[in-house]
Amino acid sequence: MRHLLDTRTLSREEAIRILDVAEDMADTQSREVKKLPTLRGKTVVNLFFEDSTRTRISFEAAAKRLSADVINFSAKGSSVSKGESLQDTAQTLQAMAADAVVIRHGASGAPHTLATSGWISAGVVNAGDGTHEHPTQALLDAFTMRRRLHGAASRGRDLDGVRVAIIGDVLHSRVARSNVWLLATLGAQVTLVAPPTLLPQDLSAWPVDVSYDLDDTLAAGQDAVMVLRIQLERMNASFFPSEREYSRRWGLGRERFARLSGGTIVMHPGPMNRGLEISPAAADSGRSTVLEQVTNGVSVRMAALYLLLSGERGTDQTTNEEGR
Repeated sequence: MRHLLDTRTLSREEAIRILDVAEDMADTQSREVKKLPTLRGKTVVNLFFEDSTRTRISFEAAAKRLSADVINFSAKGSSVSKGESLQDTAQTLQAMAADAVVIRHGASGAPHTLATSGWISAGVVNAGDGTHEHPTQALLDAFTMRRRLHGAASRGRDLDGVRVAIIGDVLHSRVARSNVWLLATLGAQVTLVAPPTLLPQDLSAWPVDVSYDLDDTLAAGQDAVMVLRIQLERMNASFFPSEREYSRRWGLGRERFARLSGGTIVMHPGPMNRGLEISPAAADSGRSTVLEQVTNGVSVRMAALYLLLSGERGTDQTTNEEGR
C-alpha cells in the first residue's frame, strides 16, 4: 500500500485486507506486552494543521506500538503559523527522512497534493482533510461493526446486507463521506438521515438512501445507528431553528433510543455533544460502541501503518492515486 488518502477508491479486497490485519493487531493488544518490533527504525510524522487530540494520540499510540519513532508536528506556534507553505513543510520532512506522514488539514485535498506532488517520498495517511474524507475513522467504524455483528468469525467478512443509518450533520462531515463509500463497498445498505439543510445539495452519485424522518428510519430496522457530531464550529449560518428543535427531531434521545430494535448498535465518532445529537442514555448503554471505536482505532491505524511501511514501498500502488 503506497498511501491511504480516501475510502472512495479502496476496493473491497483492499478494505478487507486492512480490516483483517487490524484483527491481527487487535490480538496483540490483549497481551501484557503490547509492543511489536515491526516498524523499528521507521519514522512517522504526525502533521496536524488542525487540532485533534483523539486522532493524533491514536496514531501516535499505533506507531509506537509498532516500535516506530514518532514526531508530532503542530501547525500552531510553528513555522506554518508564520506563513510557511505545505511544500516547504513537506521538503523539511523529506530532509528529515520521514517514512510516513499522517496529515490532518483544513483544506480538502491537501493529503492528495502532498502524496502526488513529488515533494516527499514518504507514504501519506489522510487523518482528515476539510469536509472531504477521514478514511481511518471509516475503517475503524467498519471494523467495529464487523466485530459486533460477526464476532469471532469476522475475519475475511464484509458487511453485505447490514443496514446502517448515518444521522445528523452530513454536510460538514468527512466521517460521513468516508463511511458512505466504504460501507457501500463492503455491501452495507446506508441511509442518511438529516434535515435538508445538513445534507449536500447533490447526492445523486452517492450510494445511499436519504430520509428526513428519523423515527420512520429507525422503525424500518437498522443494524447500526451512527450519530454524527453537530459541527457548530463549521457553521456560519442557521442550519436548524434551535438546538432544542434539532434534538427533538433528529437527536437520539432517551425515548427514541428505547424504541430501537433488538440488536441495533449505537455509534459516534466523538467528541459527543451530549444532550444535543445523543443522550447519555444512548451514549453510555451496552449498545454503545463509542469506547470500542477508540480502542479499535489504534488497531486499525496500526494496520494502516504496517501495510504502508512494512514492505517494499513504491511497488504496490494499491490505494487512491486515481479517480480524482
